[in-house]
Amino acid sequence: MKALSKIFRGKFRQALVKTTLFARIPSKVWQQDWVVHCKSVGNGRTALKYLAPYVFRVAISNRRLVKLENDQVTFRYRATDTGEPKLCTLSAEAFIHRFLQHVLPKGFVKVRYFGFFAPGCRKHLAALRQQLEQECPENLGESEATPEPADSTPEPKLCCPSCGQQLLFQRTIQPTGRCPP
Repeated sequence: MKALSKIFRGKFRQALVKTTLFARIPSKVWQQDWVVHCKSVGNGRTALKYLAPYVFRVAISNRRLVKLENDQVTFRYRATDTGEPKLCTLSAEAFIHRFLQHVLPKGFVKVRYFGFFAPGCRKHLAALRQQLEQECPENLGESEATPEPADSTPEPKLCCPSCGQQLLFQRTIQPTGRCPP
């Protein structure tokens, strides 16, 4: 964590130097230790559930807005601990502040434009979906084809530990840039 804190502080400082706000920051800020909160998210379902609303739409949709009265905004949300729907009323200024925390900064792009969600990768996305729909064979060690010679061992079929579907080799991706050996 300490190394990550130093890298984050350096990158943040480097970006802030390019703005007019840098002069307002006391110099002692850059000498003290920073705390960067970074933890694993388990199997990724929690992170996916959190990120899902931001991939294709805004953080809060119009249908979740209940009312706007006397400079107060009321909206629906789901409690994280119980999962039950609740209402939250904030001042218009506080609501706008919260909403703007979910707007991407200049230069950032929504997830849907990157990787296999990119418009130029529609064929790859279709192939991925097709692979995800295929089922893993129930007998992993047995071959339904012709029996193999006794001197060769059958290649084991790999299945996803989460969903049980068969993993299919597509291609080897060569590393670019710095990576561990």
